[in-house]
Amino acid sequence: MLNAAEAAMDAAAQDDTERARSRAELYAPPKGVPARSGPSGRPRAAALDLGEARALMASMAAEDAGLAGRRGG
Repeated sequence: MLNAAEAAMDAAAQDDTERARSRAELYAPPKGVPARSGPSGRPRAAALDLGEARALMASMAAEDAGLAGRRGG
């Protein structure tokens, strides 16, 4: 969908400066979102600790097993 939006904005632009400005606006983070600070680009506060990661993996495995059981597979 971004490619379609970018193509439409490029087609409507009068010159390269306007294209660059609209592309920067299109790909800018939403207002109110904190800047990405980690090396991976993820905000540090969104990281999971080891216990939370293990709990999430166990929960996903249990959900997977339940879904596989419903499919008969």
